[in-house]
Amino acid sequence: MGSTLAKHGHMVWEPSAGAVLRAIATFGHSIKDLQLPDGIGDDRPGDKDPGGGVEPVALMPDVHVLPGIWTPIKGYTALLQWLNCLGFREGNPAGPPGNLLPVPYDWRLSNRYNGKRLAGILEPALERWRAQGGPYEDAKICFVCHSMGGLVARWYIAHGGAEITRKLVTLGTPYRGAARAVDQLVRGIPQGLSQFALDLTSLARSLPSAYQLLPSYACIEQKNNTALAPAKQTKLLRLDEVQSVPELAGCRIRDAMRFYDELETVENADRNIRAMRNPLTGTRQRTGTTLTISDTTVTLLDTYRGEDLGGDATVPAVSLPRGIPLDDPTIKHYADKHGNLQCNPALLEEIDAAVSIGRVVARELPLPIVQVRVDVPELILYGEDLPVVVDLDGASDPIQVTVTDEIGHVLDRQTPKPVDGTATAHFTDLPPGAHIIDVTGTNPQWLVGPVSSVSLVWSDQELARHGLES
Repeated sequence: MGSTLAKHGHMVWEPSAGAVLRAIATFGHSIKDLQLPDGIGDDRPGDKDPGGGVEPVALMPDVHVLPGIWTPIKGYTALLQWLNCLGFREGNPAGPPGNLLPVPYDWRLSNRYNGKRLAGILEPALERWRAQGGPYEDAKICFVCHSMGGLVARWYIAHGGAEITRKLVTLGTPYRGAARAVDQLVRGIPQGLSQFALDLTSLARSLPSAYQLLPSYACIEQKNNTALAPAKQTKLLRLDEVQSVPELAGCRIRDAMRFYDELETVENADRNIRAMRNPLTGTRQRTGTTLTISDTTVTLLDTYRGEDLGGDATVPAVSLPRGIPLDDPTIKHYADKHGNLQCNPALLEEIDAAVSIGRVVARELPLPIVQVRVDVPELILYGEDLPVVVDLDGASDPIQVTVTDEIGHVLDRQTPKPVDGTATAHFTDLPPGAHIIDVTGTNPQWLVGPVSSVSLVWSDQELARHGLES
């Protein structure tokens, strides 16, 4: 969802500050025209075909939410501004070439398709940069990718792009998929969101990219003989090892598993590709990791073989590159949500270190940090309370919970004191739209690592005001 989209020249997905529900309404007007046809595979529909005529326009600047498609995400303005501060600049066709190239893509389409598409965008830009000669003639590409963008870049690197790539920096990329994707595709959009929920669920199930977010690791729990030791009572299967998954097409599940298997085959055979990777991940948050399946639905679990390993509330900790242990020192962890990783100050500092060449990156030693877990519903109905639960590992000082609207106006602020390591706040009378919930500390003697969440207050009445009828 991180790229704006236009259909036949008219913007159909373009959230802007203060207008998330209006953007959803605009998207809703075109939702059936954006649904992809069965059998689209790794192709792109023609301009006059169903789902065709769509072009990516720009990276999403502001908060964007499509319930049931993926996680609410803040935009990429902060990341681009940070890269500008590091000296990276976009080029101008009429002027000097640039060394910063934002690449929007049609996130509905297959990651294979978008990976192949990168060649026609990146390689001419790299040649123009190299043509300056001197120190530039051997320049290579450094990718900075958030979420699914890392899968697109991995495909490009594994299929011809490795020779001109120096680094792959990923922020919350699901290297082995995410169990949440199964839950969203099977269960669909929460009921109570009018006809739009059904239309959005149909759209999600038509997207090759949504299937390519399914977990490739063994994630389906099946009970073994209860006489066995507790650790062996649960058997884990891959999605392509179970007979069926409710609502999902078996052929598309198998293709998604092949997508990951093909990537890992190439990466495991090429040490240089593995050395390019620099995964930056979210941690400590309650994250769906495994599932159980019944005849008609699935149940998302926050544990892996009974252990809570956490993640960024969207991508679980087990979705690291295959074969890398969770405590590997090359993996950098940040206690924050998936939708805020690209705005996290500590993570941005790490990007500086990752992309710098020949420059010493000096940092002050950090103060001790209390890493917190924050539970906030991603969607509530207008008129409902918004609960915020914060786990602080036994800390006793109050924490600060601030709710702001989409354009940064503070709506409410509370400073609950933890009881047995847990602090709880409740916010009432929030207006329709997206809200940012920031959790920080109040005591300068112990620094609480900030965690930022996004919650959407849904209102059919507000959507109707923008022309989307139930």
